[in-house]
Amino acid sequence: MIPFDYEPRTRIIFGPHRIDSLGELTRQLNGARALVVTDPGIVEAGHTQRGCDALRQAGVEFEIFDEVHENPTTHVVDRGRRVAKQFRPDLIVGLGGGSSMDCAKGINFLHTNGGRMQDYWGEDKATQPLLPMVAVPTTAGTGSETQSFALISDADTHVKMACGDKKASFRLALLDPCLTLTQPQEVTALTGIDALAHALESYVTTRRNPVSITFSREAWLLLAANLDLVLENPQDLDARAGMQLGASFSGMAIENSMLGAAHALANPLTARYGVAHGQAVGMMLPHVIRYNGVQHDDWYHNLLEITAGANGFPDPRGGADELAQFVAALVQKAGLATRLTECGVDEAELTELAATAAEQWTGKFNPRPVDESTLLQLYRQAI
Repeated sequence: MIPFDYEPRTRIIFGPHRIDSLGELTRQLNGARALVVTDPGIVEAGHTQRGCDALRQAGVEFEIFDEVHENPTTHVVDRGRRVAKQFRPDLIVGLGGGSSMDCAKGINFLHTNGGRMQDYWGEDKATQPLLPMVAVPTTAGTGSETQSFALISDADTHVKMACGDKKASFRLALLDPCLTLTQPQEVTALTGIDALAHALESYVTTRRNPVSITFSREAWLLLAANLDLVLENPQDLDARAGMQLGASFSGMAIENSMLGAAHALANPLTARYGVAHGQAVGMMLPHVIRYNGVQHDDWYHNLLEITAGANGFPDPRGGADELAQFVAALVQKAGLATRLTECGVDEAELTELAATAAEQWTGKFNPRPVDESTLLQLYRQAI
């Protein structure tokens, strides 16, 4: 028997063209003044305008903060906080990829509770209520819309801070797969691999429980079945929908389970070399799966039984090794690098990278214990 405490906090609305109901749904949350947190690419794609049109039609006043970029920093959050202070919103909308949604959470922390973003590094540091928030994801990747954590990089140290608080959960996640059709192929690949990594890592952590396992399994089924289809035909709306829903389920799995060593190894690569998060995770995940399989091959075997017999899926009898090969093949098909040297990583710096990886929070939840020495071995396997 595995104890757990599961409290759903996010209403999920899923379907094509649902962004047109953003204003009505905001009104249902008693929102009259919305701060829309987004990025220039989403503005250019027209999604921000469409969301704001829906807000306007419902009589909701809004202000746009569109300075978000990949891996948002404390400086970006501070600028958003200043906009919020001037506009005085009663609701925040995170419209975009994981960066926009994480930045929306960060702005909310500072606007309602004060202080610096560093004050919220860890769990449950907010002492005052936060404003209600609505997530409108335009990618299928981070699952931030169903998590209570915001990943914000310290602008000075470049350390990624996981700032989590149940009060920072989105009240509503509006999943419109049509919004993901405009993603560049590279973004589709990077976010898709990241979502798959979330499903696979959350499935085996030390915090795994019946709730997280359920979401991880369903996410695996949706993501593994549809990522290949989306890579081959980016306009396949059904496959896009499967990816978006799978990413959200992965987020719910993380919320109830956490992540592992692949993410611990990935973060220093992003901080030191600027390697995109999905790329970094994709390179390290196969090696971590094999490492974990030494002790937990039966878990991977059970996961693969879900897709047993389906064309192109791993053979359950192969367990961790078969799954690792499947992930590596997907990373390669996505056009991403599979070796650290392809991303300019210097072998002489692996020891320092391993020391940094050992400090990452997610590594503490890896099912097979890791330390600086074992993380260095994993980096060396990927070089």
